[in-house]
Amino acid sequence: MKRLLSLLLPVLAPSLVLAAAAPHRAQAQAYPSQIVKIVVGYPPGGTTDVVARLVAESLTERLGKTVIVENRPGASATLATDAVAKAAPDGYTLLMASSAHATLRALFPKVSFDPVDDFAAVSLVAKTPYMMVVPPELPVRTLAELIALAKSKPGGLAYASSGMGTGQHLGGELFKSVAGIDVLHVPYKGSGAITSDLLSGRIQMMFENVAIVLPHLKRGALRALAITSAERSPLAPDVPTLRELGYQQAEVEGWFALLAPAKTPTEIVRQLNDAVDAALQSPSVRERLASLGAVPVGGTPQAATDFVRTERDKWSRVISEANIQVE
Repeated sequence: MKRLLSLLLPVLAPSLVLAAAAPHRAQAQAYPSQIVKIVVGYPPGGTTDVVARLVAESLTERLGKTVIVENRPGASATLATDAVAKAAPDGYTLLMASSAHATLRALFPKVSFDPVDDFAAVSLVAKTPYMMVVPPELPVRTLAELIALAKSKPGGLAYASSGMGTGQHLGGELFKSVAGIDVLHVPYKGSGAITSDLLSGRIQMMFENVAIVLPHLKRGALRALAITSAERSPLAPDVPTLRELGYQQAEVEGWFALLAPAKTPTEIVRQLNDAVDAALQSPSVRERLASLGAVPVGGTPQAATDFVRTERDKWSRVISEANIQVE
């Protein structure tokens, strides 16, 4: 019997390996067979939530299974992010991450996840450039004039953000470093009060989503000095970019990426990526994103991974150098 088994084993081994792998292949081929959940670490109604619901609706149509959004706000999105990092890597629990995702480990050293290593990036969905704006009463019409004014009055100008560690805050700190100016940071709770104080001149500058400030620009209540993305915004094509003005190193954009837990099968990640890419080609999806001041991106999972890694490393340096602490 032993001799018979020794003769048969080389013949049977490949079949046994294929049989063991069959359930995994079947699982990937059958995906999705149940509801897919996109977790959002913010309350309903915010931009991240709106983007997640837009993607969920498109994925439902393209995957043939219901995709829902689950809001888990709290602790600067760390609770939701940690939950997805620890979820089963089967493609049924995803995360719609905002640009804040790349900063979480640096801002909250006690979190148990890494923004890159503990996730499988599906797609970089969209980017939202900021616009640098000032009240018209400020005697500057160009970025160069603003920098000159700031240098003549160290600490005499103030810029606003919607909170410590936000994209507006970090973008301001990066710009201060690159431009070599001393400007006071004033954190607010939310954007509503910021706009009021900026319009009244109590705050001299801020970085804000293009779609939010556009109505104020059109009626002359604010003045735009620069766009923080590499390319001009189609919503404000006359506003130059920081790159054009010689401050490429100060570029900053908000963004949204669809992530899955690390070790999610490649086949599932690719299937989701294909569905997102198809959705981003839809005129209705592109139009809805444009209304949010967002530009669709798409691309491969590897491109998304590389982008998030670059963002993590970049903002970790900024946070460390500026000694930003939120805890």
